[in-house]
Amino acid sequence: MFRVLDLVFSLLGLVCGSPVLLVIYLIGLFDTGSPIFRQERVGRNKKPFVLVKFRTMSVDTASVASHLASTASITKLGGFLRRTKLDELPQLWNVLKGEMSLVGPRPGLFNQTELTQARDAKGVFNVRPGITGLAQISDIDMSTPELLAETDAKMIRDKSLKNYFVYIIKTVTGSGSGDRVKS
Repeated sequence: MFRVLDLVFSLLGLVCGSPVLLVIYLIGLFDTGSPIFRQERVGRNKKPFVLVKFRTMSVDTASVASHLASTASITKLGGFLRRTKLDELPQLWNVLKGEMSLVGPRPGLFNQTELTQARDAKGVFNVRPGITGLAQISDIDMSTPELLAETDAKMIRDKSLKNYFVYIIKTVTGSGSGDRVKS
């Protein structure tokens, strides 16, 4: 059932949101010259996949977790996209392809070994990673790997249709701060 909801909502989001996606893409061309950001992430069963987002940091920023990046790297457009969570919209393509779900643990990087180990111990990789979830609306980010893994595992245990919609609605209405960037 969740996969069907993911397919319907991601397809609707991409089709109905295409004018917004196009405008952000065009503005992004002037902001960084490369508006789409692609990065290999840890997926279901620890298989790699390429996550797509709108670029929010300058092109030369090191490939590290957001909490390890400097705020100086964030562009003006990027700051707006992060605040409004519009930078996440291209991930609807990852959802449509079956690499992600709308709701699930945020996919980490392969170089985040502490997070990967904590999630592995709690069975978090048995599900598709998601655009949003309990950790995101609770202001828990990848800077606290053990707490994040515990929260992800709780979300998976308590998975329900109600929670699926609660996490999406809270994300869209601005709950949580997403992945923090150090000052």
